Amino acid sequence: MLLLALGFSFTLARQVDAQPLPNPKHSDATDRFHPLEPWLPTPNVYRTASGAPGPQYWQQRADYKIDIALNDENQSLRGTCQITYHNQSPDTLDYLWVQLDQNRFKNDSAAITSKSAPGIGSSASFSFVESMLAQEAFDGGYKIQSVTDPKGDEIDHLIVDTMMRVDLPKPLAPGQSTQLKLEYSYNIVDATMIRARGGYEYFEDDENYIYEIAQWFPRMAAYTDYTGWQHHQFLGSGEFTLELGDYDVRIDVPADMVVASTGTLANPNDVLKPEWKERLAEMKKGDDLQFIVTPEEAKANEKSRTEDRAVWNFTAKNVRDFAFAASRKFIWDAMPVTVDDQTVLAMSYYPNEAEPLWSQYSTESIAHTLDVYGRYSFEYPYEVAISVNGPVYGMEYPMICFNGPRPEDDGTYSKATKYGLISVIIHEVGHNFFPMIVNSDERQWTWMDEGLNTFLQYLTEQEWEDDYPSRRGPPEKIVPYMRGNNQRPIMTSSDEILQFGSNAYGKPATALNILRETVLGRERFDYAFSQYAKRWKFKRPTPSDFFRTMEDASGTDLDWFWRGWFYSTDHVDIAIDGVELYLIDSGDPDEAAERKRKEKDARDDNITDERNRALPLRRRIDWRPGLKDFYNSPDYDEEKVEEQDRKNYQQFLDKLSDEQRSLLRRTTRFYVVKFSNRGGLVMPIPLRIHYADNTSEDVQIPVEIWRFNGKEVKRLFLSEKEIVRLELDPKREIADTDGGNNHWPPKLQPSRFKLYQKGKSSNPMRKAEEAKKRKEEKKKKEEEAAKKEGEKASEDAAAEDKEPASDDPLKKADKEIEKESAESNAEESDEPKDTKANKKKAKADAKKKAAAEDKEPASE
Repeated sequence: MLLLALGFSFTLARQVDAQPLPNPKHSDATDRFHPLEPWLPTPNVYRTASGAPGPQYWQQRADYKIDIALNDENQSLRGTCQITYHNQSPDTLDYLWVQLDQNRFKNDSAAITSKSAPGIGSSASFSFVESMLAQEAFDGGYKIQSVTDPKGDEIDHLIVDTMMRVDLPKPLAPGQSTQLKLEYSYNIVDATMIRARGGYEYFEDDENYIYEIAQWFPRMAAYTDYTGWQHHQFLGSGEFTLELGDYDVRIDVPADMVVASTGTLANPNDVLKPEWKERLAEMKKGDDLQFIVTPEEAKANEKSRTEDRAVWNFTAKNVRDFAFAASRKFIWDAMPVTVDDQTVLAMSYYPNEAEPLWSQYSTESIAHTLDVYGRYSFEYPYEVAISVNGPVYGMEYPMICFNGPRPEDDGTYSKATKYGLISVIIHEVGHNFFPMIVNSDERQWTWMDEGLNTFLQYLTEQEWEDDYPSRRGPPEKIVPYMRGNNQRPIMTSSDEILQFGSNAYGKPATALNILRETVLGRERFDYAFSQYAKRWKFKRPTPSDFFRTMEDASGTDLDWFWRGWFYSTDHVDIAIDGVELYLIDSGDPDEAAERKRKEKDARDDNITDERNRALPLRRRIDWRPGLKDFYNSPDYDEEKVEEQDRKNYQQFLDKLSDEQRSLLRRTTRFYVVKFSNRGGLVMPIPLRIHYADNTSEDVQIPVEIWRFNGKEVKRLFLSEKEIVRLELDPKREIADTDGGNNHWPPKLQPSRFKLYQKGKSSNPMRKAEEAKKRKEEKKKKEEEAAKKEGEKASEDAAAEDKEPASDDPLKKADKEIEKESAESNAEESDEPKDTKANKKKAKADAKKKAAAEDKEPASE
């Protein structure tokens, strides 16, 4: 305990902008509060400093008219794609870039040839090797038959891996449009063998397929104000950057298939059975889930094979992509969901193999997602929202998504499967909001859709039920990743990300959850986040637009937060390094003397004094009394207060005001707590203070306490009660990676180990003897079984001999068959036994023969 002399003087230095470069003249060379603005693009007429679209914001547009035919015999697609491209930029374009995503499945593509070697080691699974061999044998990629203008004239083009440059016959000026027509085909990938975002799944039992078709047509690359043409090659991780547009798509499939698709079905009378249309109409009148195609109908349809074809025509307005699914196996259920002033059809398509899980949870998960996401961003604007079960575990497209979890063959399922299904549907349906509508650049910044969507997925999961087992979102879930190695910042280009799931999904989702719960609070965060979503609905934001909007709408400087969580690989590890206690010294000499006496009495003797007192020592002063003087007499008290000391103290008091004298009598405790930042990432400091009277108090120290020194700080706490314990981050809200240094006094955290019994190892001789013994026991059992079987056959034969003969030729034939079978089993035990089917056939033949001999008609 230290005593604090009076004379308090607290001053606050003026904060100045620090240098962005390391500062060697400060103990903390990194300024974690340096403004982020120099790192962000300069605001302009397209994107403002507030994070909103500027007065001259623009984006391109592409409309599609597609005719496609699915070949169920060889699993391929062939069709034509007509693109109308609208140049709404201020630039004149000499060429266009088109994405050919299927080309990543070519064996000479950059996606395949740039793959690092997998870790094989001493063993590998069959599926692992089969997948590699399947890719090697697969004839993947687009086969472009022609690229023409509206007149049918060929247009020069150059294919560069997964991109194609189309050289325009004449420059395309601002405000003008042009048309391209492409004829193409490609083989559909087996998505159960080769990892893909779309493909087919084959069911051997009924010889049917489920097709989930995505990235299936040449799509326009995006041309933007911030990067020009976004033509980074598709390497597999960085997804898609696309232009919004209108679609008119005609899908030609076998007539017995059911099709689910982006958009609205334009020709229901041509492709839907009357009972399906009736059920759809009935379903729209209520609010409950209803089967449109029942499980029984789907099961019966698996056996169907027709040469007829059907064309399903779907149209979609203002979408950035288009996907569909087709199969004979589909059950189809639907439920109406009220969104603002419109009714959205939440629908699911799945085979009987997905039951009973899918009919219970899929469509309900869609409806729940539309509700929760709408409250945090904007109302869902489309007519349908669809979930399809097939080979793709989880992938998103406008109005439709593919989701993989299924129960076991017997219909049972694990907890992980149940919640895995609900979570993946929430996530993929949620992607309609980010990036299908808030149309971010996935190829460049994966976190802008995956991270934001995973954050909203967490909020949606928590509204499903209490204690929902969310995998991402809670700060403590990200701790193992944050304290690990092999990382890159969130602000890393998609194809260079390390530990993709944690970096692009988990870390940004956790950061936003911390921003909402700990930094801003729910009210400010929710308003700012909603503003971002509404500002950029059907537009293309960049990270700076998100950062600026969140700061502008919340009224909070968050540069330190973006710098730490998004631009660095620092982690949170704040430690309590020590606590100092200060009390007011009143100056009263009597109090001081009494305090010293008590402290002296409370102190243990040192080791020498303790041991000397236990010995029969004769001290010199005891047998030479002349050595004693005043200082050895009882009259001397080292702690005695002189009268002059009391007078001096009284004179000091007389000069003080009543308030000052009252202050001297205060028993307030002044605690100085030292914190150190061991992880590098500055954060607010949530602290729980425990008092001697068994009460506690939660306080939060603002992040700004680190602004002068990001490595270590001291914080003063005044308390009338004694503090006995401090606990940092008690609610696990800041993703602190080391709980061991979060306590004062230090708290021991035990590690546990398991006991096991050490067994004896075998040797080749013992193994051989054990194998020989097992073989002898097996032979003995077989001999005993054969003996019992022979004895039973003899008993059966003897019993038959004692029965009276029957004149009925049919019964006679039955007995002959049974007798021959028994004799054969007894005498020829090494030969294969007749199968049940052969016995039945032999018995039937004998009966027919006997009946014919008796001149009676044979009975069936």
